[in-house]
Amino acid sequence: MADSFFTTPDGELFEPTDPCRGPWDPNACHAGPPTGLLARASERLIPNQQLVRLTVDLTRPIPHAGFRIEAEVTRAGRTVSTTVMTLIDRSGKAIVTARGMHITPESDSEIPTTAHDTPRLADSVPGDFPFAEVAHDLPAFSSGVEVRYPQDEGPDVGPTRVWMRAVPLLGYEEPSAFQRICPLADSGNAFSRNAEPSEVAFVNTDLTIVLHRPPVGEWLGMESTSHWQSNSIGMSDSLLFDDLGPVGRSLQALILRPATA
Repeated sequence: MADSFFTTPDGELFEPTDPCRGPWDPNACHAGPPTGLLARASERLIPNQQLVRLTVDLTRPIPHAGFRIEAEVTRAGRTVSTTVMTLIDRSGKAIVTARGMHITPESDSEIPTTAHDTPRLADSVPGDFPFAEVAHDLPAFSSGVEVRYPQDEGPDVGPTRVWMRAVPLLGYEEPSAFQRICPLADSGNAFSRNAEPSEVAFVNTDLTIVLHRPPVGEWLGMESTSHWQSNSIGMSDSLLFDDLGPVGRSLQALILRPATA
């Protein structure tokens, strides 16, 4: 197994490894790891504010052949700042656009909070990624992640609670908390699918991640539910958490197609 999702010969061009490959097309990436790089680009622009929201429009497949990322600050504020990132393929074509929002945290604020029960890592057991078979015969995303489930739960269809640990984005660099959760956040549609991919293809057209606090640790959790409609449009809604409790939420809009179509 590769020790990271990407290598980079010059710090500008990112070359995906096998675990970055998606399940549907051998020439396309799983969107989670590239989303982590888009978060990285945003955080490098505004390092003194917390990245709170990242929205990625996945209107084209992300090429497994490699890409670079251009990023700029669109608003530099004392409390709120925004960014825009563009993922560009080797030919210079813009493939994906993302928008980031950063907020300055206040360390001494006395703010009432709410409690929400989430699973504990110590009570989980090892398990498999939801579906081992993909639409090609090459190593893919599941080869770069470890998965655990709460006792007596597993990768069956329907709403799912899961823990996941992934290889880092880059082998020489420790990912930030936001970067680390991106591969998990983009897996909500897989864990909470309402049918197997041999029956229905469920491809997300976007990913929005909102974190109210940075997650802690390498193992991160998710409680996901998918809502599929007969008009072939769906949504995956995921509560994100660590061993201390909730950290945020991720949403994916889905295109649903019968696998035989």
